[in-house]
Amino acid sequence: MERNVSRGFLQWPAATPFFLAALGVTLMSFPACGRKSDPAAAEHLGPTAPLPRSFPSLTKLILGDPIVQKGLELTGRIQALPFAATFQNMSGGPQTIEAFRAGALDASSVGDTPPIHAAFTGLDVKIVAVQFRDRPSFQLAVAPGAHVASIADLRGKKVAYSPGQAQGSLVLRVLKKAGLTRHDVTLVEIESPAFKDALASRQVDVAPLSGPILVRFLREQARAGATAIAHGVRDSISFFYARTTVLDDPDRAAALREYIEERTRAQVWSVDHPDAWIDAYYVKDQGLTPEQGRDLVETVGRPQYPADWTETIAETQETIELLADATGQASFDAHKIFDRRYETVAADAAADARVTNVTTRVQQGTPQ
Repeated sequence: MERNVSRGFLQWPAATPFFLAALGVTLMSFPACGRKSDPAAAEHLGPTAPLPRSFPSLTKLILGDPIVQKGLELTGRIQALPFAATFQNMSGGPQTIEAFRAGALDASSVGDTPPIHAAFTGLDVKIVAVQFRDRPSFQLAVAPGAHVASIADLRGKKVAYSPGQAQGSLVLRVLKKAGLTRHDVTLVEIESPAFKDALASRQVDVAPLSGPILVRFLREQARAGATAIAHGVRDSISFFYARTTVLDDPDRAAALREYIEERTRAQVWSVDHPDAWIDAYYVKDQGLTPEQGRDLVETVGRPQYPADWTETIAETQETIELLADATGQASFDAHKIFDRRYETVAADAAADARVTNVTTRVQQGTPQ
């Protein structure tokens, strides 16, 4: 497999089961990162022990955070990370869970469902950062000729459904809001990267799409009659989660705290510098026009970082119950998958970044 090297970090264009299994074996053959080289003698950080603030500069983290990676590159911070970071070009549920199991990934950005699905399947993970947007992330994309003008029209339709991803939970919430059950529609189980093509080929009538993928679908299929409608339910929570074994290592737990601060600053920077972000990410990386990029920036709204996760945990509990009922899995206490030692890290970093950005604009005499 070819490797794409960007600024000294490895990016793998695709994650296959064979590659992940092989990489997991390779990683396990090396000494564990941290204060001691012998894994059996490595210091163990208990689940309630305070997070350390210092760690060796050779501490390693393998991260799946491609959008934030682009922001770190734009700000120049990617080269200044105080630990040895390897970025893999993956995010989302199925890929990250498979990579976690293989030991090929330490932490990743996902929607609100993958940590739940991981727990259902016996994988020990913890959420270490919470983010939400003040506007919906998804719309329901409608295939040409499907004739869906509102969620009430979903009855009898073929709906794309990925049970281990945020899109899967969204579909269940939408059906509940519309007064429908899973038996009132045909749920077509496919992973979200295939949603767009499934719509175009009429394998499905409706699928949740967002961001550049939604723009591309409408650009390609609008003349044939494709549309998108609002769904009216919550869909804006996203998580950054990690393998619990990573958090057991004091060095990697401390380095992860540092990374959450850095990724939050990069996210705030992209919002406060929309022209640079649109050009670098939406235009050059995603192939959209500047106008489409601006529309997306306005559509997604500003990221929010709650310093108190109580409400988020309650909402996650509702999602656990919804998914447990739909899949036959045993429900569990949502607190199990949150590491609240990290609860204020992103919120504090966002506040600091916003003050710094405003101060810089004032000093430069630029509009706020």
